[in-house]
Amino acid sequence: MNKGSAIGIVETSSIAKGFEIADAIMKAANVEIVLNRTVCPGKYVVLVGGDVDAVQASVDAGVEVGAHTVVDHFVIANVHPAVFPAISGVTHLPELKALGVIEAFSMASVIEAADAAVKAAPIEFVNIHLAMAIGGKGFVSFTGDVAAVEEAVEVGAAVVEKRGLLVERVVIPRPRPEIVREFV
Repeated sequence: MNKGSAIGIVETSSIAKGFEIADAIMKAANVEIVLNRTVCPGKYVVLVGGDVDAVQASVDAGVEVGAHTVVDHFVIANVHPAVFPAISGVTHLPELKALGVIEAFSMASVIEAADAAVKAAPIEFVNIHLAMAIGGKGFVSFTGDVAAVEEAVEVGAAVVEKRGLLVERVVIPRPRPEIVREFV
């Protein structure tokens, strides 16, 4: 995805409905699938990127089709370019200054928190982990100077907390590098 692109997600409690949602999303507008799969615990997620109008139209179509099965959804216009690679996997950074972690009950809210955090302060993502092997929750982890990490955690956690989906947030100054070598 290019800088200035939008990202959108529809998270559903039904795997069967997830396939139908994915089809509706792809038929509604010209978007690119970033993630389309089942996730723990028996949910389905469709994450797409593209132009703002296309992503909005696709997510609207997915929410309409998903109806009562939709757990969460969003569209973020001008998503920060660091969000896409962080969703793909763990970034191995040469040095951890401080470590911030925001944990949430929904994948959508974790991505929103990550975008808000990276826009609020000069941080680098370690990863954005979505749902697999963690009971359907998600978390974002990042590093930077202690003050930057504190600001990013505060801003990102507020986004999740406003929706009632925050599990926990932490800031660890000078973390031991072993704690982030392998994530679940």
